Amino acid sequence: MKLKKEFVTHRTGDEQLMISVGGSFNGMVRSNSTAARIIDMLAEDTTEEKIVDGLLDIYDVERERAARDVAKVIADLRKIGAIDD
Repeated sequence: MKLKKEFVTHRTGDEQLMISVGGSFNGMVRSNSTAARIIDMLAEDTTEEKIVDGLLDIYDVERERAARDVAKVIADLRKIGAIDD
């Protein structure tokens, strides 16, 4: 899975914006730092498990919490059609 090419990301300071430049979603998504890292990892084809591993390399949290966070962000991205499976 990866982020669809119709979604462009941009950082401004500590904030990441994801903007739809096509497709059925019209709008912008503002991400916190964890969601931004997940979205960054979706720039290349990856798996949920690899994203969880990537977060664990950055954050000192339990695997279950990281897995829940990743699953939630990916589910939200799927709702707006941002994920290419």
